[in-house]
Amino acid sequence: MRSKVNSTAVLCMYHDQGLIPLKLHAFHSGVNVTLGLPFPRTSPDHGTAFEIAGKGIAQPDSMIAAINLAVELAQKSAAIET
Repeated sequence: MRSKVNSTAVLCMYHDQGLIPLKLHAFHSGVNVTLGLPFPRTSPDHGTAFEIAGKGIAQPDSMIAAINLAVELAQKSAAIET
């Protein structure tokens, strides 16, 4: 059953609780964000994917999204500090 709620973030107590629905909903575009650190920390939702490394079949979408979000968070943080 699909949720009818449209959200941009989900807060979870534990890493695994959040990544399961994230992977189901947005496997190639999801980004994991760690809050409470003095710097932006983002990561792609898919993990290392060692089984497909070097085969030329990996999709970079989630990694690109994680980098873009880290840049956006750093810029917003810098704007707040000035």
